Amino acid sequence: MTDRARTRERKAAGISILVALQALACAFFLADLVGDVLVDGFGLHLAVEAMAALALLVAVVLGALRVRGLIADARRDAAAVAVAQGALAELIRLRFAEWQLTAAEADVALFALKGCDIAEIARLRGSAAGTVRAQLARVYAKAGIDSQSGLIALFLEELIGLPAA
Repeated sequence: MTDRARTRERKAAGISILVALQALACAFFLADLVGDVLVDGFGLHLAVEAMAALALLVAVVLGALRVRGLIADARRDAAAVAVAQGALAELIRLRFAEWQLTAAEADVALFALKGCDIAEIARLRGSAAGTVRAQLARVYAKAGIDSQSGLIALFLEELIGLPAA
C-alpha cells in the first residue's frame, strides 16, 4: 500500500469518526428540538435551535459524501497501482526472456531494479559479493548497459514514454 493510500485511509477514518460524532449530536439536538416544540410550542429560540440542527445535519451529509469520495479515490488508486504492477512485472519478464537471463541472473537483476546494492543482494541470496558482481556484469552486458541506474532507466523509459513531438 502506498503512502498516499495510507494517508487517504487515515483521512477517511478521521472524517468518519467526526461524521459519526456529528450525527450523534444532530440526533440529540433534533430530539431535544422536537421535545421542546411539543412542550413550549415553536418560538424564536427554537427557530435558532432548528437552524443550528439543520446546519449540523448538512455537515453530516457533506462529511459522509467526503468519506465516500476518499474511499472511491483510494479504490481507484489501488486499482491503478495493481494494473501498473502487472504491466511492470510483464515488461520485466519479457525483457529478461529477451536478454536470455539465467534464473540466477534474473533474480539478481530484479533485486538491482528494486534498488539493492551488491552487498544487499549477496546477503539476500546467500551468495558471495563477487558472484553477485559477476552476475550483474553479465546482466548489464546482455541488456546493453553498464550500470544499475542504466538498468532502471531502461524500464522507466519504456513505462513513462515521452509525449509525441
